[in-house]
Amino acid sequence: MAAYAGVDLGATHIRAVVGDESGTLLGSHKSDTPRGPSGIDVTEAVLDTLRKAAEAAGIEPRNIEAAGIAAIGPLDLAQGIIENPANLPDSIDRIPLTGPVSNLVGSDRVYLHNDANAGAIGERFYSDRNPDDMVYLTISSGIGAGVAVDGNILSGWDGNAGEVGHITIDPQGFMTCGCGHDGHWEAYCSGDNIPDYATALHHEDPVDTALPIETEEFSAADVFEYAGTDEFASHVLDQISHWNTIGIANMVHSYAPLVIYVGGAVALNNPDQVLDPIRNRLDDMVMSNIPDIQLTSMGDDVVVRGALASALTRGTGDPSMLQ
Repeated sequence: MAAYAGVDLGATHIRAVVGDESGTLLGSHKSDTPRGPSGIDVTEAVLDTLRKAAEAAGIEPRNIEAAGIAAIGPLDLAQGIIENPANLPDSIDRIPLTGPVSNLVGSDRVYLHNDANAGAIGERFYSDRNPDDMVYLTISSGIGAGVAVDGNILSGWDGNAGEVGHITIDPQGFMTCGCGHDGHWEAYCSGDNIPDYATALHHEDPVDTALPIETEEFSAADVFEYAGTDEFASHVLDQISHWNTIGIANMVHSYAPLVIYVGGAVALNNPDQVLDPIRNRLDDMVMSNIPDIQLTSMGDDVVVRGALASALTRGTGDPSMLQ
């Protein structure tokens, strides 16, 4: 029986799965992403997670035919690495991936994608209707998108197409993104940055609020929990919804998707509070056809299963390309 692997390297967790030639999962493993001290430590954690997924599947790593890797960016496809990841400590400047994974599995069929592109591949491969024009949007610790146009997953020459979290949505540049630039979508609406945005708004207008703004434990979850009962939390969520709608409107005008699947922890944990305002506001910003906005049906697994689908389909997600 042929075996294939998928790996999802995120800023918080690493997931690995091993599946058969139809994409059925045989084994999996999940671990925490190291915070350093170097990129090699992250590489070693990826390899260890993949080994344990293969062990759970009863497969020797050397018997894996092909592997897909989904990773946070920015990527250097030519080198098969992550270069200076925005959501990991500054000491991690380079994370080798393609070469070490290829050495582990004994195959040169290793396909590297940013994580959102892998999400798009997963949605295309496992969807009932395999949409040729679609977007997978992740709103999590960061924001990114995988885009399919006319059946082709857009990757760009360096693998960094779809970094929509770094679209400038606020020309006033009220918030600074983790990448160092001002006004980016991710700086306002990602799980890591929502608390900072709420705090900055509160400093501008210090009203009474139940949000634990001055505590280290203050998180995005608090904003969603108190919105609807606390006036300031409701205001923060309204502003987040505004920026989210601008970002999605930009994607609609750029790529004309039939459907936008939304995943990532922020959306998965708060689907109605994230998606309903976008659906309600999008018509006011879009001059063309309004896509169907759906929550991904694969939950946290969409990216790692997309990485597996990439291994199965020569990096495309197209079921007709099954190896």
